[in-house]
Amino acid sequence: MSLPLYQVDAFSPVPFRGNPAAVCLLDHPRPDAWMAALAAEMNLSETAFVLPEGDGYRLRWMTPKVEVRLCGHATLASAHILFETGQAGPNDTLHFHTLSGELTARQVDGWIELNFPVKSVAASEAPAGLMEALGVQPVWVGKNEQTYLVEVEDEETVRSAQPNHAALASLPLRYVLLTSRGRSGGAYDCVSRYFAPGAGVAEDPVTGSAHCYVIDYWGQKLGKDQLLAYQASARGGELRLVRQGERVLIRGQAVTIFRGELLAAD
Repeated sequence: MSLPLYQVDAFSPVPFRGNPAAVCLLDHPRPDAWMAALAAEMNLSETAFVLPEGDGYRLRWMTPKVEVRLCGHATLASAHILFETGQAGPNDTLHFHTLSGELTARQVDGWIELNFPVKSVAASEAPAGLMEALGVQPVWVGKNEQTYLVEVEDEETVRSAQPNHAALASLPLRYVLLTSRGRSGGAYDCVSRYFAPGAGVAEDPVTGSAHCYVIDYWGQKLGKDQLLAYQASARGGELRLVRQGERVLIRGQAVTIFRGELLAAD
């Protein structure tokens, strides 16, 4: 028996930009060890596993190292594949049952809109060695769960940062969000980069879940409920954010890079 397997560049309208994710459409549940092995085989920041369940789909995400509780780009990639293959109609709202509760996705004006929870950070001391590993001077540091948010002075500092990834991986942390206000007169309200040494990903190209923090942090600082954000990795990606109470609508685009047949399906 075989399974359809896709690779999608999420948060980009063109190939070879944004964040690549694998999407595996399951016909029945598979063991965790099997899914972990496939995620390691794909060797992307996330592989999504999509299984029909009830009125929607069970959705899980795995890095080559761990399962994660929330992932934006692989959710966007999954929705893109379900719409593109006709398993969902163009006006449908997709319901995903995940470790972070129910998430939805729908198509809006050529974009896919994800409905995610807003997350906030509280002021925190940085772990010893973090700023040295990032190679930056912080304006402010906050933390929530396993994520540190580090604000720096300007967009150029975010874009030009050259972290010591080995040093980051040695620290007792999982995720670091490096961020700043967008440059004056520039296209974006804010820019960010995202490092996930504790999840086995040195730098994630475009991270939807990180923008659950971005909308709260920069929305409050800038006095806006809508933001145009950019993740300034080498691949880069644009996100449109709209806050609705304790939820954030994250809009992005995606393109399928390849579709294949997974032969080792059992």
